[in-house]
Amino acid sequence: MNKLRFLSVLLVFFVQQCFAQTFNIKDYGAIADGKTVNTAALQNAVDACSANGGGMVYVPAGTFVTGTFHLKSNINLYLENGAVLKGSPDLKDYVSYTMPVYGLNYYGMLYTTDAENVSITGAGTIDGNNPVFHDFTKAKKIDAKSSSLTRQKDNFRHVESGIGDGPVVPNKDRPHQMVIFSNCKNVHMRDVSLINSPFWTLHFADCDAVNVSGIRLWSGLLVPNADGIDVTSCSNVVIDNCDIRAGDDAIAIVGYDHHFEIPGFKGLKHVSENIIVSNCNLQSNSSGIRIGFLDQNTVRNVHVSHTNITNSSRGIGIFLRDEGSLENITFSDMHIETYLHTGDWWGNGEPIHISAVRGKEHVKLGTIRNIEFNNISCTGENGMLIYGSAESVIQDVRFNNVSFQLKNSKLNDVAGGNIDMRGGLAPKDQLFASDIPGLMAHFVAGLSINNFRLSWDNSITQPYFTSGIAADHFKDLYISGFKGSAAPQNTKAAILSLSNGIGVTTDIKSIAQTNVIGFKALK
Repeated sequence: MNKLRFLSVLLVFFVQQCFAQTFNIKDYGAIADGKTVNTAALQNAVDACSANGGGMVYVPAGTFVTGTFHLKSNINLYLENGAVLKGSPDLKDYVSYTMPVYGLNYYGMLYTTDAENVSITGAGTIDGNNPVFHDFTKAKKIDAKSSSLTRQKDNFRHVESGIGDGPVVPNKDRPHQMVIFSNCKNVHMRDVSLINSPFWTLHFADCDAVNVSGIRLWSGLLVPNADGIDVTSCSNVVIDNCDIRAGDDAIAIVGYDHHFEIPGFKGLKHVSENIIVSNCNLQSNSSGIRIGFLDQNTVRNVHVSHTNITNSSRGIGIFLRDEGSLENITFSDMHIETYLHTGDWWGNGEPIHISAVRGKEHVKLGTIRNIEFNNISCTGENGMLIYGSAESVIQDVRFNNVSFQLKNSKLNDVAGGNIDMRGGLAPKDQLFASDIPGLMAHFVAGLSINNFRLSWDNSITQPYFTSGIAADHFKDLYISGFKGSAAPQNTKAAILSLSNGIGVTTDIKSIAQTNVIGFKALK
């Protein structure tokens, strides 16, 4: 951790001291009329700066329309207060590329690769202009096949009129990542605003020594795939004091070596490790923080603290679907608020979700291990979930001083009583109806729960809400200092429901158990 703090300080010093030369984009023909396409002027300013050994590319106040341009080593792109770099509405202004499977596609506004000591700072704005690439009058609906195993079937997340929570429908073509750094070292972003991204907003792929501080990132809560910050197979990353509101995941930390032919991936063999997120405010119609998914590379040593996640479909999501393992991850001193949503967003109101199921054929699944939650307060409209599988048992998960209020939802009739495991290969590991305890643990070894407080809204009447904690196919379960109950309407449910497990130590008295070996009662 000290190394990461040092890198943060070093990057700030680098930005402040090393950019003595200034290259004003207006001197290279840029026009701030909100109409003229300034891609060439911006690139010429960058190239001149690079040819002179580096410095500052200065964007003054005004709106400068642009397509794709590229930063280079030893350059600080500085956006003055009132400066706006706005994405062109014309796809012809973006660099195109052809994907073997998905065909013609487009880079976003800023694509920087193979660079060192590069930064974007200042109080200005990068605006991806997403309204021109989406139909905001239509919402993308979940298809009948995906919802066939849910409690509501075809009525799952139905909206009577309007677009509800979205997501809106994208045009056939749109620019991809708005700002991407690929295979870069010593990257710094500070104070800028990133808004209205048509796709992922800020992406770091195969980078080392990254610092993102004090940015405002509002990609658009209705826009599909409009992630906030994506960290892919990177090391030594600090994200702090950021305000992120994203349609898709607010922060995603993953270990992809490739991902659906999206640019910036080069068969990466780089572990994602040593990543700090602190003092951020996050909102998402998917996950506030997502770690993992179809990861080929391991993700490890991730530490999230003093961060709030509000009005999100899912709070913390840890997903294993491929061979890369997810390990040594801590969450501390956080507040999380989650809700049921309409529309085709992933997540279903759970404040904490950990799952490990097969998402790809012919690979040996990795393992989720050593996950810790300390001093977390949550409200949510669905239960917490720890859901492993026979081929990838989740290992060593600890809850210390966690409080959770399970709230009634106005959307229970159209969305409640389901688990969202999408990304799983088998239909049974995607969207399906389920009983909902306060905390569900399935195929877990070494689950420790200390001082967990669970409460339920008294207005909850749905029969699918059940026990306080339900665990099955487990080993070495420890529960101490639990305060809570089963769902208020379910008078027959025990506080703790256990089945098919080995080794239980608990001070809970109200227990229903089937096929459990090795029980020890705490006084």
